[in-house]
Amino acid sequence: MTTTLRPSGPIQSGADGAQERAYDVCDNGRPVGAVEIGTEPGPAGGVGLLRSLRIDEPVRRRGRGTIAALAAEEVLRGWGCTQVRTEVAAAETAAQRLASALGYTERSRNMIKSLPSVPPALPGRLTARPMTPGEFARWQDGAIAAYAESLVTRGTSRETALRAARTSHAGHLPDGLATEGAHLHFLLHDGEPVGYVWVARFEMHPGLLVGYVFDVEVNEEFRGRGYGRALMLQAERIALAAGDERLGLHVVTANTPAVRLYESLGYEPTQYNLTKQL
Repeated sequence: MTTTLRPSGPIQSGADGAQERAYDVCDNGRPVGAVEIGTEPGPAGGVGLLRSLRIDEPVRRRGRGTIAALAAEEVLRGWGCTQVRTEVAAAETAAQRLASALGYTERSRNMIKSLPSVPPALPGRLTARPMTPGEFARWQDGAIAAYAESLVTRGTSRETALRAARTSHAGHLPDGLATEGAHLHFLLHDGEPVGYVWVARFEMHPGLLVGYVFDVEVNEEFRGRGYGRALMLQAERIALAAGDERLGLHVVTANTPAVRLYESLGYEPTQYNLTKQL
């Protein structure tokens, strides 16, 4: 059997410069699965996306998935991509093994926690309160810049990163503090702000609507004192008050202290976000 990719539709191009295309995985011309690839928005080349890969059950475990993934990477190279990213659900252990064998490494993960019925208490002399409109205006400029910088460290061009950060904030906070379901709180120690957390309801994965931590940050001069844990407890309090039973988040794997904090609080992975240099 010869396994190849055959386009099942034309290349779709977006106004933002992104491309995508679907392929049939074929054995001697007979479809036995499907692959969908794409690129992130921006100039030609850069980051490619392996959006999905499926091999029909009767013909699995015969190397077709490996061949299809490598062929998809070759197409992305032809599109000028130097890196490819993909997502694997935490429950899909076979897909994780395949990705590892192909040289993909984890860059971040999505995590979720089932919340207790009783809101946790904040420790010590810590309290929390919502941001004021003036505080929000100052916060948003810095938050957009920080988010853009985080994208740059993951390989996104600075121009694309800043555009993506602005688009993200505009989409999730279209009405600022008045955005329905959005909660931005400061954590205070003896009345002095030491950090903030942003929580809102969000469809974390298709069909999975949860409370979600969009951003959490301890002011630099107050780090290492347990305020990060307290902010996550405040996030739970916010989500429970909004009627959510689960709280989700996204964390960059290289941020080891954050990963350990979330694991210690009972968060479990739902999806691994992987990358590979081409």
